[in-house]
Amino acid sequence: MTDTLHYDVRGSGPALLVIPGGSGHPMGLERMTEALADRFTVIVHDPLGLAHGRLGLPVPEQRVQAWSDGARRVLDEALPEGESAYVLGTSAGGIAALDLLARHPQRLRHVVAHEPPCVGVLPDGARHRAMFAEVYDTYRAAGLAAAAARMTAGLAEERPEQPPAGEPLPPEEELADPMALFLTRVLIPFTSYVPGPTGPTPLTVAAGTDSRGQLLYRTAESTAARTRGDFVEFPGGHLGPLERPAEFADRLARTLRPEPVTEAGT
Repeated sequence: MTDTLHYDVRGSGPALLVIPGGSGHPMGLERMTEALADRFTVIVHDPLGLAHGRLGLPVPEQRVQAWSDGARRVLDEALPEGESAYVLGTSAGGIAALDLLARHPQRLRHVVAHEPPCVGVLPDGARHRAMFAEVYDTYRAAGLAAAAARMTAGLAEERPEQPPAGEPLPPEEELADPMALFLTRVLIPFTSYVPGPTGPTPLTVAAGTDSRGQLLYRTAESTAARTRGDFVEFPGGHLGPLERPAEFADRLARTLRPEPVTEAGT
């Protein structure tokens, strides 16, 4: 996190802040934001500036609070005085959105946290935090492909197979790879975050229909119960904004701004 804020704005209408997952690089979100831009002024936060010239520069271990503080500063800079914004955070960005709601709710209208991997809300959360630590160790021992395979098995709550042979990226290549940055700087501190009850600002915790029966679907349900938020299914799986961007955007828009109910015959 740097003192300089990195974000992009497109569209028109009420403000919608998007906090990406992974290492915060907004790659792949363009089709979803395009589908939202005729209904919202979409503000896409890039917490580490990876899409704004900082990919390849040194990155320390990340803190959830640093991302949410940065998101609050983006809102303060991008919004006119007195206005508030909707928020979508997905995956690690969903955890930042939960912390933003807990610590800086003043300029928020409604927060949607999509599959935040805060597994500590689960009764067996310690086991799953250990799984994420194993993902990190697998990357350090056998590289990206092996770590991705271990995490895929863990999220599906399946027995891991023998990881493919490999090795971690050299330091300079690691800094230029968003997935490696996620595994080494974001994964452990973010999945250790445990949200608490929130205030009166509306909160929706979402999970993908394709994630039913998987770890992050259970996590989303438990997070909604713990925070007293609503639980809603969205199209796709954990990568729903990339897999089904138009449908995901439509579901998000209906969640944030429900159609008014009219009586029959009116």
